[in-house]
Amino acid sequence: MGDVLVAGHICVDLAPEFPGAARIEPGALFNVGALGIRVGGSIANTGSALAGLGIPVRAHGLVGDDALGAIARDQLSAIDGVQADLVTTRDHATSYSIVVQPRGEDRSFWHHTGANDAFDGTTIDPTGARLVHLGYPPLLPGIAADGGAPLAATLAASKEAGATTSLDLAVVDEASRAGGYDWNSILTEVLPHTDVLTPSLDDLTSALRIAPRTGLADELAEDLLARGAGIVAISVGEEGLLLRAAGAERLARGGPVLRALGAEWAGARVRVDPVPVDRLGTTNGAGDAATAGLLAGLLRGAPPAAAVKLATWAAADWIESSSCSGVRIAARASGLTPWARG
Repeated sequence: MGDVLVAGHICVDLAPEFPGAARIEPGALFNVGALGIRVGGSIANTGSALAGLGIPVRAHGLVGDDALGAIARDQLSAIDGVQADLVTTRDHATSYSIVVQPRGEDRSFWHHTGANDAFDGTTIDPTGARLVHLGYPPLLPGIAADGGAPLAATLAASKEAGATTSLDLAVVDEASRAGGYDWNSILTEVLPHTDVLTPSLDDLTSALRIAPRTGLADELAEDLLARGAGIVAISVGEEGLLLRAAGAERLARGGPVLRALGAEWAGARVRVDPVPVDRLGTTNGAGDAATAGLLAGLLRGAPPAAAVKLATWAAADWIESSSCSGVRIAARASGLTPWARG
């Protein structure tokens, strides 16, 4: 299968249980439940989901020299199939998110970027990696600075080292440092070096500052391919997942993973609905799980429709259980192609 390097944003998620609505009122006291503490962010979520799908990964990011950094390192190292490759910086605290998710509702975040501010891609070593996935540049203001030049250089270096490159975005907070960047120009700079792009529609509309509308995902996918991306998969919430692929010539320049794909990938367009879930555990990390499912399909040479279905199964599995289990996903995939089993 080869080495898969997952790099970029890492944080510690602090998630209190809410027996009712989440409320803020100065001077008031509200009872909440137990506090969940888990390593999160792109490299933890995507890395653990890939590992759950049977693909071992090396997870690289920056943490502070503090208690949260120790928690991140310990928890990441404890995930079966994940090799923690974390760099400690003494100039920044470890990033954390306070996850506000009342029961049965979507989540919101209070986020501190922390050590992620110092992540500029220069600590990434792509040597021997078949695929390099980089997550959440809007939460890595250092790598997205200067019109995206450090991000483009990082992806280009990974391709020069012989890897297929993958990039996931995040919602852009206009009030943040990265919110002042010109993301339209950044994407133009970066996409020629991006073989696989897996944003949500919310990521794209917040970055490009456009309002959602019918058919927008298809329009954006076409535009992103025209700017140089090899494969674009856009999560559209309750409307499912849309995948578009470039032509055969671009896929042939997509490193070892895309180069090995069959002819059915050239110009592919696939859209699938979300997989229904039996219970709502958490939506926090579901997009990362979908990315992991798609990458697992690509790494295993699945046809386009099967790779997209694997992405939606992985997201559903995560929502139900906050993890990806190859056993459960294999059960969903039973009766389909052999690569999806076990």
